Amino acid sequence: MSALISTAVERRPAAIDISRPVLYGFAAVLIVLIVLPMSWLLVYSVTDRTGALTLDNFFRLFSESAFLDPLIATFIIATSSSFFCCAVAAPMGWLVARTDMPVGGVIRVLVTASFVTPPFLGAIAWELLAAPNSGLLNKIFRAVTGAPQEESLFNIYSLGGIIFVVSCYTFPYVFVLVANALDRTPGELEDASSILGGKRWYTARRITIPLVLPALLAGALVAFLQAMTLFGSPAILALPAGFHTMTTKIWSLFQYPPKPELAAAAALPLLLLTIFLLRAEHMILGRRGYSVVGGKYGAPRLIALGRWRWPALALCLVVLLNPVFLPYAALFNAAFAPVASHFLTFSNFTLHNIEFVLFELSATKLALRNTVILGTTTATIGTVLALVIAYVTARKAVPGYRMLGFLATAPIAIPGIVLGVGLFLSYTRPPFILYGTLWILLIAFLTISLPSAYQQLQAAFRNIHPELEDASRILGATRLQALRQITAPLLRTSVIATWCFVFVGVMRELSAAIILFTSETKVISVLIFDLNESGDLGAISVIGIAMLVITFAVVILVNRIPGFGVVGAGRLRT
Repeated sequence: MSALISTAVERRPAAIDISRPVLYGFAAVLIVLIVLPMSWLLVYSVTDRTGALTLDNFFRLFSESAFLDPLIATFIIATSSSFFCCAVAAPMGWLVARTDMPVGGVIRVLVTASFVTPPFLGAIAWELLAAPNSGLLNKIFRAVTGAPQEESLFNIYSLGGIIFVVSCYTFPYVFVLVANALDRTPGELEDASSILGGKRWYTARRITIPLVLPALLAGALVAFLQAMTLFGSPAILALPAGFHTMTTKIWSLFQYPPKPELAAAAALPLLLLTIFLLRAEHMILGRRGYSVVGGKYGAPRLIALGRWRWPALALCLVVLLNPVFLPYAALFNAAFAPVASHFLTFSNFTLHNIEFVLFELSATKLALRNTVILGTTTATIGTVLALVIAYVTARKAVPGYRMLGFLATAPIAIPGIVLGVGLFLSYTRPPFILYGTLWILLIAFLTISLPSAYQQLQAAFRNIHPELEDASRILGATRLQALRQITAPLLRTSVIATWCFVFVGVMRELSAAIILFTSETKVISVLIFDLNESGDLGAISVIGIAMLVITFAVVILVNRIPGFGVVGAGRLRT
């Protein structure tokens, strides 16, 4: 047999192998995507308007109240949100994963709904619900109690209101980590504790909680990170309340007159803190102190709640009122009511807002066209780029593959607003003047979406043994031919899922786009933000509902692919 293979190889004409130059070309593209904007960010942070080296930018950042107050507000919001997320998500994760609470799968799906809801859209929905004067909940409160018009039960334009809304759309990260950790906890460990006389609380304290604690701590860090780097929710709620967070302050530094050097100085600490938190999360999740050693193990033992089953379900549904049921109802009400702050009835039902969005709002078609172009292009290029890089790192195809894998995951440590600043500084000067074109948004979206796409495809590569590729190489195929003809078809479902998730991520992205857009390159997320500033809440609701319908359609389609569950939505970046 080996003689036949040798003869076949000898007779096959030698193919020109361009694999290595192509792979190095992909590496160069990756370096340009990441290193170039971060380099300009560093340069601008330590120079003044004349180009001279200085540390005055950082001195102003940490000495003036105009910069110090947003830093303190950001820390308070992120810390409080992280605490509340853990307090709510950890018990919910335990109820869903380890008890016999009814319809636990439905609760997981509803948590996914809060995952795929853009946080800025959720903030606008809570404007409709809890604005002091026009909020629907405050109107109900005044109607029920007879309180005067100037009195309100909720004020979403406050520090507490921002913490509440941010927590609504960051708690799913903690929920997923805790629920997955509980799902993986071997039931035999708890059974052994019970056999040896351990009571339920003793077993939980000595067995279950130590196994889940790393995931809970990592979830707290992720929640802190998400709250710290959000732009949309603070911009919609904090600015009317009269204060800034770090992300909104960075954005304001690009308003006229622009101060790019101060924006760079403000963005750099946010970047460093993000890297530190992600490293801490990796260390916590990677610790070996509570690793489970062994082969197959039994499913976790479900705890019977008895008469508390239905109260537990009711508690979960009450929690989900805040990120899902109430905001969606408010958007639906505003979309079909003549005035967004009025209650919808059969008598005042109208399609005026839909007609306005489709036929009168000229920016809709442009924003939709730009979003579709950028979404499809980013998803296609990003999936191909992630596929090739995942192949290189999984198969160790070129020297330096570890560095390539590091660069592919590095953008996860770059907040969107920071990346937007870096790209603005990089591409508003020769030789690459891309500002004002869709190219700069394409680069931003590619950079943001690359880590999740790469990690998803790398995991898929690990499930495919390289023997088929080796056989192809023995018969004369190049690496690229083996990837195109052998491996890529086997990865078809993973590639399709990655493409869909990148497309959805582009639709949701606001932080980088708000720095980089112009009147001709506006996308749907920026259009919603602009409409909120002009008060067109009915139009926002129509566009937001359309965005949610498209997003859920894509997520449902992907979850029907074998190997993907509802947790897959957690790969989306907010």
